[in-house]
Amino acid sequence: MPRVSEDHLTARREQILVAARACFLRKGLHHTSMQDLIKEAGLSVGAVYRYFKSKDEIIAAIAEGVVGGISEQIDRIADRRLPLFDSLALILDVIDEQTRPEGAMPIALQVWAESTIDPAISRIVNDRYRGLRGRLRVLVEHAAESGELPPGADVDEVTSAFYAMIPGYGLQRLLLGDLDKHSFLRGVRALYDVR
Repeated sequence: MPRVSEDHLTARREQILVAARACFLRKGLHHTSMQDLIKEAGLSVGAVYRYFKSKDEIIAAIAEGVVGGISEQIDRIADRRLPLFDSLALILDVIDEQTRPEGAMPIALQVWAESTIDPAISRIVNDRYRGLRGRLRVLVEHAAESGELPPGADVDEVTSAFYAMIPGYGLQRLLLGDLDKHSFLRGVRALYDVR
């Protein structure tokens, strides 16, 4: 039997992930079954299970793709060694892309919610988002090294606060739709200036 090319395997895997995203957006994460995913992908049961043994594996793959893409963008921003506020502005551009209907934020919101009741998904979210927070820590380290942060500021504490702003911005964009990057940054700037 001829071997299947790596390109074919990659394309088939992506076909399944695209189908999963469509199902999750239409039916919700909790109400989407493996049968729904298989039907949406237009593949046989065996073909889908060749790539993913469970819905959790599919969720993990989607989360990995999302966090991996955002992590790469954060790494590029970190390489520029900009002031923390300027880095935040660039990260918010990334979040703006992800809050569009075809972006990752609508599914991420479902994954976050499901992680509060499903231990397997909770482990996926914990792992992926700890990694993302670690990427953001580099930006805070640069700010500490450049003297932008007050002397003695705890890098981990600042990273946690800095990280909280990013999904907070994304959630407001997604759920309320009445926030834009510039008004958010003006609010952050005003908080910086609080005495």
